[in-house]
Amino acid sequence: MPTPAVLPDQVARDLREFSIEVPSWAYGNSGTRFKVFGTPGTPRDPFEKIADAAQTHAVTGLAPRVSLHYPWDRVEDVDALRAHAEDLGVRIGMINSNTFQDDEYKWGSLTAGDKTVRRRAIDHHLECLDVMRATGSKELKIWLADGTNYAGQDSIRARQDRLAESLAEVYQGLADDERLVLEYKFFEPAFYHTDVPDWGTSLLHCLALGEKALVVLDTGHHAPGTNIEFIVAQLLRQNRLGAFDFNSRNYADDDLIVGLADPFQLFRILFEIVQQDAHRPASGVNFMLDQCHNIESKIQGQIRSVLNVQETLAKALLVDREALADAQERNDVLEANGILMDAFWTDVRPALAAFREEQGLPADPFEAFRASGYEEKVAAERVGGNQMGWGA
Repeated sequence: MPTPAVLPDQVARDLREFSIEVPSWAYGNSGTRFKVFGTPGTPRDPFEKIADAAQTHAVTGLAPRVSLHYPWDRVEDVDALRAHAEDLGVRIGMINSNTFQDDEYKWGSLTAGDKTVRRRAIDHHLECLDVMRATGSKELKIWLADGTNYAGQDSIRARQDRLAESLAEVYQGLADDERLVLEYKFFEPAFYHTDVPDWGTSLLHCLALGEKALVVLDTGHHAPGTNIEFIVAQLLRQNRLGAFDFNSRNYADDDLIVGLADPFQLFRILFEIVQQDAHRPASGVNFMLDQCHNIESKIQGQIRSVLNVQETLAKALLVDREALADAQERNDVLEANGILMDAFWTDVRPALAAFREEQGLPADPFEAFRASGYEEKVAAERVGGNQMGWGA
């Protein structure tokens, strides 16, 4: 497939409508369990996190929403934080709960055998619903670190029953236009069994809860070799894919910049999404980043990721779907695969540069941000106070 000078009208239309939510925690200090490296200019409060996130949107036009993590992003004046975001041209997205850091949750949170601990975890999620309403958000995102490290440590069945009861109480607190999205992760920090380890477990709980409960898929939360696009197809088939966390991994939940470890996997996933028109806003799927920038510039890392998603989505949209369907019907394996590979290897960067300029954006957002002086400016201004990071 030749390099297109301009994007086809349909592709350009779809790209104009597509957006990605960025995580507030990616702009703070984050890293591995071994070391978190601080950098000059790192935000000291949620207001500065949102200011940094707004830079990603300003140069890419792709990231109009910012996820908050509660209580990491707790502030005294929620209305002021919401207004601050709107003044900067972005808005608050999902509210992420946090029941994985307090000592009280050592043996579990929503699955804990101790009723007092379980009550506290439920109440935390109900408080997150209040934060949602104050910020204008409509979605509560739940990821649990709950699980066990040793066989016999606890009853797997009993923990599932307690989880179902806890989730049901949180679900009952949702308004008609609000959603609960349940994330899964096959291991870590629990190493024998995780209480929500896979898409099937998450889906079963969501089906039991009701239509306002959907599954979150994170690309780093699977065993090596997992066919993630198959999971995407199944969840979309059931209208239960609520959100998609983009990142990249080599080994486990690496949370690296999107598409760098396996660009072809990202393409395959996005093509499955495109085939079911799930990239369009009407699908209700919230496309998001979930990353930790340990050694690289945080804002630059986010910019690189959203641009990688946009570039790969453009390639997926270029697939000749009629020709592909015809090859599949004839069982022409090599032609069908070749049609996909032609789109994957197409260089869409010149056409995307022209596309951005038509929208009044920099042709190269990454270099435009680097030349803006913003990082040097905040490094000079943000002196004193405590940098925000994991657990802040």
